[in-house]
Amino acid sequence: MLEIESILSHSGPYHLAQKGKQIMLLDELNALTQFHAENSEAYGNILNKTNLKFQAQTLEEVPYLPVQLFKMVDLFSLPDSERFKTLNSSGTTGQQVSRIHIDRYTASLQTKALNVIVRSFLGKNRLPMIIVDFDFLKNRHQFSARSAGTIGFSQFGHHHLYLLDEYMNIRWDELERFLEEFKNQPIFLFGFTFIVWQNFLEELRKQNTSLDLSGSILIHGGGWKKLHEHTVTDQVFKNVLKERLRIDQVYNYYGMVEQVGSIYMQCECGYLHTPDFADVLIRHPHHLKPLPYGESGLIQVLSMLPRSYPGHSLLTEDIGVILGEDDCPCGRKGKYFSVAGRLPKAEIRGCSDTMTST
Repeated sequence: MLEIESILSHSGPYHLAQKGKQIMLLDELNALTQFHAENSEAYGNILNKTNLKFQAQTLEEVPYLPVQLFKMVDLFSLPDSERFKTLNSSGTTGQQVSRIHIDRYTASLQTKALNVIVRSFLGKNRLPMIIVDFDFLKNRHQFSARSAGTIGFSQFGHHHLYLLDEYMNIRWDELERFLEEFKNQPIFLFGFTFIVWQNFLEELRKQNTSLDLSGSILIHGGGWKKLHEHTVTDQVFKNVLKERLRIDQVYNYYGMVEQVGSIYMQCECGYLHTPDFADVLIRHPHHLKPLPYGESGLIQVLSMLPRSYPGHSLLTEDIGVILGEDDCPCGRKGKYFSVAGRLPKAEIRGCSDTMTST
């Protein structure tokens, strides 16, 4: 399982055409399935009781776990002594959250993967950075999807300004000083989609205020479910950014705490792209059989990164469609796709049903 090191040393993450990528991915994912089955008793029991293949012949045959399984049981494929940190998924009060256990090697791979993806969009130079959130990172022992994302992306900026105070209000004085210090320089903005909209863009609109951040870049992700409830589309989001901040370099990303590092960035054409070390499949929401390109269904995410836990093949509760491969006008190789939202009241049955008897 050394192929991942070679891929992450490339100058960019979108070099491999889909045909060759599938062969490489299949070998790596089969090796991960075998490793996790041998080192995680719970995962091994799942495969044995469901008669799933340890060695798949195609990517569609690679065993997958429903993402909600990580809310029900701790899955870890290494001794407790090698646990480096635990990541928790975001959730509202009373909701169960996923707990993802990371060792130092997996954490290193995640960091390298994020770096090679984001650098391909931002370039090599670090930029002055605005984080559209409050500084909740003072307690580094608490890791959520939100904090993990902020920590990960903060490596691409300098002179970090946390835009919001603890009450989620804009810190206008600090923002004014920051913009004066870095006047006429491109700025890197990062935040979670709903927070960027509700606590920044909506506030600018309420106050009828605009800022000139021409040449700056925003990367954002997560929170689309709430925005869809407010009938805010990707294009509306971009239009308001252009109107209020004069920003036209806007990149959404799709990702989850269960596969940190394997993010799917939105290109200039508006499509999400699979990096060389990860892929997506689409399955029917009822019988779970693979669907052809162009048909909408549940998104399955595949990644070579998870080494400390069996998260290399996961069935999500998100609805998406694969639009094509190797021929996106942006020039990036591999599959490109879109996400339509969450399956209403999702309850995907599968491997998790066997856990009560393990």
